[in-house]
Amino acid sequence: MKGLLGIHHIAIICADYAVSKRFYIDILGATVLAETFRKARDSYKLDLVLPDNTQIELFSFPTPPPRPSKPESCGLRHLAFRVSDLEGAVAELVQKGISVEAVRLDELTGKRFTFFQDPDGLPLELYESA
Repeated sequence: MKGLLGIHHIAIICADYAVSKRFYIDILGATVLAETFRKARDSYKLDLVLPDNTQIELFSFPTPPPRPSKPESCGLRHLAFRVSDLEGAVAELVQKGISVEAVRLDELTGKRFTFFQDPDGLPLELYESA
């Protein structure tokens, strides 16, 4: 598509807004751009930004449906974050009480990666960038 520059934001619906807000800010290190309570929807929208300027929109709704399956459901499979130091990132997550799968090797690219989950079970990937 002509003019396509990249990903602007990723939208995530969470079950427990306070828990997910803490996870994305305190565990992953995202920075808050804006936080809005939408009274008509009884919903929060939290705009976050990552170091590369990719944004995450975190939404809360009163009764969101659960994720159909993990992770092999139709639609978004997982989010992958580039990291410069895979071991360091894994160690930091573990230190913060986050369970991380064993590091694997992508046989197609030769890069290492691993998975963990957000508070709602959304699969998140760390993928080494160098």
